[in-house]
Amino acid sequence: MGSEYEGRSAAEVVAGMKERFASGKTRIFQWRVAQLKAIVRMIDEKEDEIAAAIYEDLAKSRTEACLQEIALAKDACLFTLKKLKHWVKPQKVSTSILTFPSTAQIVPEPFGVILIISAWNYPFYGQRHPCGDNVNVGKVAMESLAFGSSTQPCYATNDILVAVVIQTCFVAYIMDFGTYQYYFSSPVLSIEPVIGAIAAGNTVVLKPSEVAPSTSSFFAKVLPKYVDNSCIRVLEGSASETSELLEQKWDKIMYTGNPRVARIVMAAAAKHLTPVILELGGKCPLIVDSNIDLKVAAKRIVVGKWGSNSGQACIAPDYIITTKSFAAKLVDALKIALQKFYGKDPLQSTDLSRIVNIRHFARLRNLLEDEKVSGKIVYGGLQDEKDLKIAPTILLDVPCDALMMEEEIFGPLLPIVTVDDLGQSFDIINSKEKPLAAYLFTRDQRLEENFVKTVSAGGMLINDTILQFTNRHLPFGGVGESGMGFYHGKFSFDAFSHKKAVLRRCFIVEIPMRYPPYTPQKQKVVRGLMSGNVLPLLHALIRWPNRRNG
Repeated sequence: MGSEYEGRSAAEVVAGMKERFASGKTRIFQWRVAQLKAIVRMIDEKEDEIAAAIYEDLAKSRTEACLQEIALAKDACLFTLKKLKHWVKPQKVSTSILTFPSTAQIVPEPFGVILIISAWNYPFYGQRHPCGDNVNVGKVAMESLAFGSSTQPCYATNDILVAVVIQTCFVAYIMDFGTYQYYFSSPVLSIEPVIGAIAAGNTVVLKPSEVAPSTSSFFAKVLPKYVDNSCIRVLEGSASETSELLEQKWDKIMYTGNPRVARIVMAAAAKHLTPVILELGGKCPLIVDSNIDLKVAAKRIVVGKWGSNSGQACIAPDYIITTKSFAAKLVDALKIALQKFYGKDPLQSTDLSRIVNIRHFARLRNLLEDEKVSGKIVYGGLQDEKDLKIAPTILLDVPCDALMMEEEIFGPLLPIVTVDDLGQSFDIINSKEKPLAAYLFTRDQRLEENFVKTVSAGGMLINDTILQFTNRHLPFGGVGESGMGFYHGKFSFDAFSHKKAVLRRCFIVEIPMRYPPYTPQKQKVVRGLMSGNVLPLLHALIRWPNRRNG
């Protein structure tokens, strides 16, 4: 029996959204503006409730929630409202001599019905996600797939788990992994892509995650009171509901999560030739040169790592590369900054978010218990399983084959890899999958230029961390394993708009040589036209070829 949303199946919900889109309602400029203004009003009126919901899910401080989610979401709406009138206008482009006289333009039009599946870790703003959910599928699930039992503890999340794989018949993906360790992340409401989808004139279905239940429940109850619920829907549910949604035909799907689930989403979309945007993640490297302001750099590294949801952010620095000779000084500077920000007992700090649930806590603890990092902790390491907190932890001289160097950490652990020369850092980074973000601290312009030229990443930031996302004129998205497509500011509008090419001509100025019967002389004139030579065009205008050939 299929999942139901207010008594309707997923297929019926999608059919209804398609009808609403076909009515043309969402294409109206005033409708788009009204929805965006409604979201701004909701943020203003419900800020306390939003912050409370985020705190219930992640124990995130009010300040961090406001700065990194609430304020950014409001800013995204206001920016879009300011620019939307310009964005929706057709863009005039040049024409060629072959079509003279003519006009050409690019007309943005909405795709139609959009499905947005995102992650739990930034449940309001939704720009970041868990890419490192280490899932060891337990015995029951494994036996359901006739694979036998798992040899390791089950840390399965209630994300798009085995149910999705079973119900969408993608068992081959699991078999190809070769082990029983999988990475799944949960779908969650993501406001910024929604803003872009609305601005572009689409109807939107949001699938929030049960992993952030308080925030999910807030949006499911409150958002429909502000926006047009017939065209913008929030559908809650677990794996079975997500699976059924993926079986439907959408006009575009955006998924925020990890590469393994992204492959499942892509396979589902491929059945209907549905385009997708994948905002994934990866191990974001941070290179630290000795030629820097160490005190300032340490503060920026600490706030970018631990001030971003306690490291549970896809653009948070995942590991550091520095020279052997500079590593000790860097560690000392990081310690000073950490103690200044979070005190001598960081587990008691109200400015550190907790780990989202016990499964993620166990995954992170498993990374610390890896024999290859035994004795490598130089700061932190304290854990409080009851409150789901892990103190900021720095590990020095971590080998590249350690478990935490092979998967995205997505938590408060920061390994430092040391090299003899920073030139070696590029080889280390490029030996891994392309990350969503890459960072460099240096005053050396040549090193900076080599970094930009040599390292491929979704985005880069020099001499700071995570702030690249605050610039609405820069696209946000990955490359390779870290994703495809991008959004942010106008890029969000473009992501959910089809760029329709429109060429207009009138009934004057016929060029006879385009019509049969073709002759060598006509071919010569056409070649001239294609090369931009105006003389053949003049010949065409006075119908010289016709007179010459009768």
